[in-house]
Amino acid sequence: MVTKPNTALRAARNARLMSQDDLARALREAGCASATKRLVQRWEAGRTLNPRPSHARALEKVMGLPIETLGFGAVMAGRSLSGPDGSQNVESPIGAVDPGQATAAGGGSRARLPGSYSGVWLSRYEYYSSGRDATFTTAHYVVMLQHDDRLTVRSLPGSSPSSLEMDLTVDGHVSTGTWSEITAQEGYYRGARYHGSVQLLIELTGSRMAGKWVGFGKNFEVNTGPWELVLQDSSTTKATIDAYNKPPELDT
Repeated sequence: MVTKPNTALRAARNARLMSQDDLARALREAGCASATKRLVQRWEAGRTLNPRPSHARALEKVMGLPIETLGFGAVMAGRSLSGPDGSQNVESPIGAVDPGQATAAGGGSRARLPGSYSGVWLSRYEYYSSGRDATFTTAHYVVMLQHDDRLTVRSLPGSSPSSLEMDLTVDGHVSTGTWSEITAQEGYYRGARYHGSVQLLIELTGSRMAGKWVGFGKNFEVNTGPWELVLQDSSTTKATIDAYNKPPELDT
């Protein structure tokens, strides 16, 4: 049997500057005690078509991306996974949804449960550039994944020349955490990395978060500004993510 290499997983690992050992170690730290370099090699060689449920959940936590986009089959609620490890019924790592609740919008995207924030969101924040004496808005389409009260947010590579990451904790209708952005290599900031903190209030509908970021400028002064996340689609299927892997069209 000829196997097809899992180039999606390898690309995601390389994008995070992680070796196969690094990924295995991160998976163990995320609660997947059986993760080894050999297991990562099997995945990337395509010899394992579907990871075990515990492996799938750990991969999502570490990579900040849905399992569907990491070169494996989709892990849906109640779906039977077949492969070298045997068939197993699993919980969705993103959040189980009654199939009868699925909507026709977005090609059958899953209905969003109360308190569930996984999906594709539009991220926008404003910042003042002292060097240019002007205020700018930066926007990304991002994938948000939820594991209990933790949210991981990662920008889609085609949505902006810069890459954005956020790690948040939800407490009621407040989300608090950190952000990190690597600016565009060809842009004004020449690939510089900036990071800071953020706190967002979650609207009762659960479809918008808005608040403030705090971070440092190039002269190491502490800056702040508005930040909002607006839900675009509660689905995290590969088709949905591909549809949003483009620059946002913002109102001018």
